[in-house]
Amino acid sequence: MTSFDITEYRAMIESAFQHLEDSIKAHFTKAAFHPRVLIVCGSGLGGICDKLQQTPPPLSIPFDKIPGCRTGTVKGHQSMLMLGYMKDVPVVLMKGRLHGYEGYTLQETTFLLRVLNRISTLNILITTNAAGSLEPSFNVGDIMCINDHINFPGLAGTNPLIGPNFDECGPRFLATTDAYDLELRQLLFRRHRELKINRNLHEGVYAHVFGPTYESRAESRLLRLMGGCSVGMSTIPEVLVARHCGWRVLALSLITNNCLLDPPTKATEPNADYSSSGKASHYEVLENSIKASTDVESLIEAVIQEL
Repeated sequence: MTSFDITEYRAMIESAFQHLEDSIKAHFTKAAFHPRVLIVCGSGLGGICDKLQQTPPPLSIPFDKIPGCRTGTVKGHQSMLMLGYMKDVPVVLMKGRLHGYEGYTLQETTFLLRVLNRISTLNILITTNAAGSLEPSFNVGDIMCINDHINFPGLAGTNPLIGPNFDECGPRFLATTDAYDLELRQLLFRRHRELKINRNLHEGVYAHVFGPTYESRAESRLLRLMGGCSVGMSTIPEVLVARHCGWRVLALSLITNNCLLDPPTKATEPNADYSSSGKASHYEVLENSIKASTDVESLIEAVIQEL
């Protein structure tokens, strides 16, 4: 998709925002609800939503009940927008996300961010994902705080900012050298120390690929050679739109598998034996995400408490 009808897109955003605003006013009747943070829950990390306070009860809206919004098709992503309080901080959560590999345009996958940007108090994005490790020193179950990215779909001509620019939001040519907020990253590491979480917390570069195939061995070596520490199929479109809207961003990768970096066995080698050991699977990703989710959820809750 090289262009789209921005007039029609603006009308869809307006319709969705009015629906969301009416739903918020009808649900939070005792006090105005002014969220400050959007949290995107990646594969297997939907338990973050359980951190929402039950008084007042959170508001839950399926994606497909919001005009113009599509719904997800991937196991582990429930396609639910939730609004409520976490540690008395008003927040919005996306329980699941949309991906380009599902057949959606990147304008469709980031549609909710454009809608939520209409809420003037919302200006922080905390986004999570499940990712493969390109860094040999990382272990499955570790957490990586993203401090930079390699956007391969963007380099190849696929970007949510392609087409007419939203001049009222941000510049035509967006700088991404400061995409990941330093103060938020520092806060994350401080809270990790204070909570004495045993799970390793690293910092590094996230390589974004389009998917839905997992990386080949040669592709993994290329990404590693170019500086990638983890790799996944999401997050960067959201980051780009959030930064275009002037939001601050904190992004976390939960390491759920180790990418295979060694070349495949050559057919000419004596006693050649091809093994599928270490091959990535969606089941493995979800299983390891769930195992480590409690620490990720506690860490995000602790960060939210100080915002």
